[in-house]
Amino acid sequence: MAADAEFLIDRRRLRRKLTLWRMLGIGAAIIAVGALGYRARVGEGRLFPATENQIARISIGGFIAGSESTRKLIERVGESNAVKGVVISISSPGGTTTGSEELYRNLRALAAKKPIVAFVDGTAASGAYITAIAADHIVARETALVGSIGVLFQYPDVSGLLDKVGVKVESVKSSPLKAEPSGFSPTSPEARAALSSIVLDTYGWFKGLVAERRGMNESEISTVADGRVFSGRQSVPLKLVDELGGERQAVAWLEKEKQVPANLPVKDWKPKAEGGFKLWSALGVGADLLGLDGLASRLRAVEDEAAGVAQGGLLAVWRPAP
Repeated sequence: MAADAEFLIDRRRLRRKLTLWRMLGIGAAIIAVGALGYRARVGEGRLFPATENQIARISIGGFIAGSESTRKLIERVGESNAVKGVVISISSPGGTTTGSEELYRNLRALAAKKPIVAFVDGTAASGAYITAIAADHIVARETALVGSIGVLFQYPDVSGLLDKVGVKVESVKSSPLKAEPSGFSPTSPEARAALSSIVLDTYGWFKGLVAERRGMNESEISTVADGRVFSGRQSVPLKLVDELGGERQAVAWLEKEKQVPANLPVKDWKPKAEGGFKLWSALGVGADLLGLDGLASRLRAVEDEAAGVAQGGLLAVWRPAP
């Protein structure tokens, strides 16, 4: 009887060990399948090195505020031997002038290594149009919104509200224009003139950049640089875009004009997650894993927008949120 009892105990131990190993095997298989699916979803070059010849798609959406992760992404695309061409897919109302300038310069550095084409999938306004002109060819949908060439400086004036509630803000300044505008008192004519000179100087930089990149003369740039947006259809004769169509037409231009091999797959390249915990980025990764690409992009845009607002400064944005 004792031998039978020991035999049963050994069988139970063996069964538990087998169950454990089965569970570990199933878990490893799930992780492997998930990794392959994640690679397929986010595109090559984020977690794995790209090996298949391809056209890289870099999506620019939401508020443009300058992003270290986007800069590193553009560098990785430029260094990849597998990438034969790049489509910059744009749907953004713009952002800060400094963030837009940084993105433009990073894309021009990429253009020195890879042929790039811009595709306006929805909106390329203000700072996002600065992104578009970094490419050597711009394709836009017929109903896309393009342009809004201009610069904005916004600040709240709560002095009237403070007067009503009986609050007065005192300050001691080294000079009259220090910390102007404050928002706690009406803007003086001198402070308004100083701000206006900055806005006009940056506006001149924006116009000059568009005129140079799009080959416009003084009359042509004056026509489009009054802050308006134009439809894709209107933008072609105005020289804001080169061609109407979708991403297929953008890829066809790469094949015809830049000798990119035909029929290459277009792969999404996305930024790597930065170190440290960031709520919106973490939620964006979760949305990625669930296949909710639109939600993932918006969640990441919330973080960029918050960063841009915190930085302050001039805006190159169409219809900024309050």
